[in-house]
Amino acid sequence: MAGERAEVAEGEAFDAWRVGAERLPDGEGHTERLAFAVHYGVLAPSGHNAQPWLFHVEADHVDVLADRSRALAVVDPDDRELTISCGAATGMLALAARCQGLDVEVAVLPDPANGELLARVTAVGEATPSGAELTHFGAITTRRTNRGPYDDLPVGADVVAALEDAAAAEAAWFAPVVGDDRERVADLVAEGDRAQFHDKRFRRELAAWLHPNSARAADGMRGYGFGFDDVMSHLGPHLIRRFDLGKGQAANDHELATGSPLLAVLGTLDDGTASWVAAGRALTRVLLSAGAAGISASFLNQPCEQPDLRGRLGEAVGRPGVPQLVLRLGHAADVSPAPRRPVADVLV
Repeated sequence: MAGERAEVAEGEAFDAWRVGAERLPDGEGHTERLAFAVHYGVLAPSGHNAQPWLFHVEADHVDVLADRSRALAVVDPDDRELTISCGAATGMLALAARCQGLDVEVAVLPDPANGELLARVTAVGEATPSGAELTHFGAITTRRTNRGPYDDLPVGADVVAALEDAAAAEAAWFAPVVGDDRERVADLVAEGDRAQFHDKRFRRELAAWLHPNSARAADGMRGYGFGFDDVMSHLGPHLIRRFDLGKGQAANDHELATGSPLLAVLGTLDDGTASWVAAGRALTRVLLSAGAAGISASFLNQPCEQPDLRGRLGEAVGRPGVPQLVLRLGHAADVSPAPRRPVADVLV
């Protein structure tokens, strides 16, 4: 839970990002290469940067497990976004394994009797990664959730097509939101903000994961990720707990949605645990394809987090199936990474 998080030295909270796009020396076995790939799995995005995953390395495979002690009971009561996060970690781990020269197979929900086991990445031989895979692998350590301002420069049609193909590779869809539908989706984002911030439980949960810039926590969100200076990063959690800031947040996020160079919805044909894992793996492909093209991304998931709004979002997008995430993409200045737990802390 939030109160049980480990405190680490400031530098250690960012060591995970310093691994670089590295490859192990030739001659390393499957187990060593799979274990090294975990260093990239932990760099996946997650709600409130809760990092709700654990990894178990065996001789020829890695199990990706849900760490439900890090669930977000208010904003994600069904563990949908938790599962998507673990799916994203699976996607990054599998790509890293491929770029360590391993041919891998990913099994989703390999043991129906174990509800914590969401995916298994198994080495089935040797492989030579493609140029595209190596490029995307290099984008793992530079990926950030960038909540800052984006340039007005449009995202090229070729990049949008690549993002659509990236999602389709995992049986998901990536739908750009254009025309009048953009205003409809922005309205849903704003409506979600107002509803969430009106809920004291939501505000307490959010504040518990929002830390001062100087915090030593290896998880959660630092104030700088929201543009807070050091003073505001200390005050922010207290203000969020005490006051309903939904009206202002709604106005801000409505402007972000309507002004985004590219606003898009990521969805799946079906819903449920397997589809959520697929959405996470598709998210990995989308984010790394975007990053390789110099495109930043952040999330406006409020409409997906409330059942009544999620249905209306699906109607606005007009795609078969269900929306899972709302993405804002564009060109932006680099931002600092979010902290990460040491890999040793997520191995079981």
